[in-house]
Amino acid sequence: MSNIEDITKLHIEELVDEGSLFVMHVTGYSMLPLLGYGDDRIVLRRTSPDEDIYRRIAMFRTPDGRIIVHRVLRVENGMVTLRGDGNIIQCEQCRRDEIIGIVESVLRESGRKVSCTTRWWRIRERIWLSQPTIVRRYALAVLRRWCNFKRRHKK
Repeated sequence: MSNIEDITKLHIEELVDEGSLFVMHVTGYSMLPLLGYGDDRIVLRRTSPDEDIYRRIAMFRTPDGRIIVHRVLRVENGMVTLRGDGNIIQCEQCRRDEIIGIVESVLRESGRKVSCTTRWWRIRERIWLSQPTIVRRYALAVLRRWCNFKRRHKK
């Protein structure tokens, strides 16, 4: 990671606060299959405190400073429960006011921009999330291996 990326990562909250959109690369496997490892960039925007973020993909910072982008499963009494689409078990929680922003769109490696609010995107989300845990577990194992293969053989 370059120094510019380090500085940007440290100031994400300020950049998103200004009302402008913020773009960053996706890393990790937690949002497979809808967001790929290293191939996709996400476009985030600040969310207002009263906006409904249920089922949206949201960004927050953990107490140890890591940036996490996961799907909102529940919002109750000011607490938000999130989990990555590629996670079978692990959930995170944060306060509603700790949500930095929500994902508006995805910029694919091909350059294509995909909105996260379209009907087609919502259908893909629901199909994936409705699969039984065992199906998701095996599909994720294959996807992770494919991502690792692509990363090793990328020119």
